[in-house]
Amino acid sequence: MSTAGTIPNDTYPDRQASVDRVVSTASPRKRWLLVHPRNPARLLVEALSKPSLPLGLLMVATLAQHQFAVTLCDERIGDTLPEDFSAYDVVAITARTVNVTRAYQIADQAMAQGRRVILGGIHPTMLPEEARQHASTVVIGEIESVWDDLAADVQRDTLQPIYRAESLKPLTDIQHADFDLLRRPIRQRRYASRIPLVGTKGCPVGCTFCCTPQIYGKTYRTRTPEHIIAEIRYHQARMGRQKLHFSFMDDNISARSEFVEELFERMIGLNVTWNANISMNFLQKSHIPELARRAGCELLNIGFESLDPETIKQVGKGSNRIGMYDTVVANVHRQGIAIQGYFIFGLDTDTEASFQQTYDFIMRNRIDMPVFTLATPFPGTPWYDEIKPRLQHTDWDKYDVQHSVYAPANLDQERLLTNYIKLYREVFSWRGLRHRISWDKPAWIKLANVGIHFFAQGLKPQQFI
Repeated sequence: MSTAGTIPNDTYPDRQASVDRVVSTASPRKRWLLVHPRNPARLLVEALSKPSLPLGLLMVATLAQHQFAVTLCDERIGDTLPEDFSAYDVVAITARTVNVTRAYQIADQAMAQGRRVILGGIHPTMLPEEARQHASTVVIGEIESVWDDLAADVQRDTLQPIYRAESLKPLTDIQHADFDLLRRPIRQRRYASRIPLVGTKGCPVGCTFCCTPQIYGKTYRTRTPEHIIAEIRYHQARMGRQKLHFSFMDDNISARSEFVEELFERMIGLNVTWNANISMNFLQKSHIPELARRAGCELLNIGFESLDPETIKQVGKGSNRIGMYDTVVANVHRQGIAIQGYFIFGLDTDTEASFQQTYDFIMRNRIDMPVFTLATPFPGTPWYDEIKPRLQHTDWDKYDVQHSVYAPANLDQERLLTNYIKLYREVFSWRGLRHRISWDKPAWIKLANVGIHFFAQGLKPQQFI
């Protein structure tokens, strides 16, 4: 086991003394191993950058550290799991669909050694009965809303098969992650420098391909701007400098306009930069990008998805109005903010013309960072149930939005992938980069585009099957 994952008890003696007082009635302390499994193959984002800080794992550790002895293991940065799990009472594993097979391997090994295994995360939430075959317990949805019951049952050795919150906690009742759990500098340098931040959870839009409503509900919960500003200042104090870069992890930071406008106003003058996912209809108002820029925004993630109205209708993204796409881009670019634009291919409404439409839009509007994905029906979503009879397989390792897993109605797999690769190569060709990239944008955007240029040149259809 890599010692990089261990939380030494003597690092912060004052804090540890406080924790020991909290758990003095629960001796000996149960020992938890928290695991983030590696992905089976290097995704594009991992090939071009370091892994993101494991916010979900840190949130669990933040809760657990007051009652249990906690060790972190993140396979994405090279932490090594032990062959023998006997040093731990509980092995808790977070899993997405793309790494759930690896999560199940770890869980099966720990179960065979008599350990209590808790599985949580997106995939176990969407397919709890499948996950139950590999675990003592499955946590459905966010762990913060079931933590009190779960922790008490761990202490009493009375774990239940399923934990599902009857109601979700207000975000104002949930403390932010304790990043001191990653206090070793060498460990922190293995992660991307952008600090994850959460302002909201839930999304009222209800796209048919999205897992968010099943995990966080359609009810849109927000923290207060005061909570978010306090967390930003916590990180500034922790890092010893003001100028930091944050990534809002919210699925849609802008579903409540009065909240986000107040937040942006409050962020002005903090000397931080940030990026966020934002709803396109919100950007039709020109004062919003201006406010975002003044608050330190350098990039907005926008799900354009498609240039075809029928495709937008199919995925249920009513907030997208294709006739406003150019206006939205102009409003954002006018403020010097870069755009990371997302486009999906392989839906039933797609034809070969869809690729040309997308290329024309990207080049005309000089989209700074286009992101192309292959339509992937994730289990538990309404779209998965619709597509299930046509799935080619359920090899979860390939449910990473970079593999073709079903046959769309109007394109066979060969034509889909041939056009997909052609679009990649054209958009990220040297000519495409010279046309699209404004060289006053942040250096990391330019470097990422160059990296994708070389990635795109070597693409072959077999990589996506």
